[in-house]
Amino acid sequence: MTAGALVAGYYLLPLGSAFTVGPVLALVGGIAVLALLLAWQIRRITLSPWPGLRAIEALAVTVPLVVLLFATTYWLMERSVPSSFSEELSRTGALYFSMTVFSTVGFGDITARSQTARLLTTGQMTVNFLLVGVAARLLLNAVQEGRRQRDRSAAGGDDAPPAAR
Repeated sequence: MTAGALVAGYYLLPLGSAFTVGPVLALVGGIAVLALLLAWQIRRITLSPWPGLRAIEALAVTVPLVVLLFATTYWLMERSVPSSFSEELSRTGALYFSMTVFSTVGFGDITARSQTARLLTTGQMTVNFLLVGVAARLLLNAVQEGRRQRDRSAAGGDDAPPAAR
């Protein structure tokens, strides 16, 4: 449901037509908000009676948000500098390109042509690696810790978190 709302927002939000400092700052800010959201989700996972389910919910928000942040940036870049990609990108085309970069499929039908587009695509690849590697490990650790706390609480341990008592 959240992913659907994010995609709907992507298509419905009125966006400017220029790739300027503003969209770049918005992308950087969006990634910072994403990191804060992930930290908050990790805390919620460790305190949850169902940490595995909470981690799945966190991924269901985080992954679409990353893909949509970059899709928005690609779309704005295409509006500002039409030769940035091998073909004109609609919002759907930008979403498609962002998803192929995220999934590392790289069909090759749309490619980054300009140096700026290539740098941005490389940035998405880096964020993707961090998300898959580091964030997935942090979420897994949070699930394990949440289960330990739940088990201690069920056994009547005094070191259980207040939310689990």
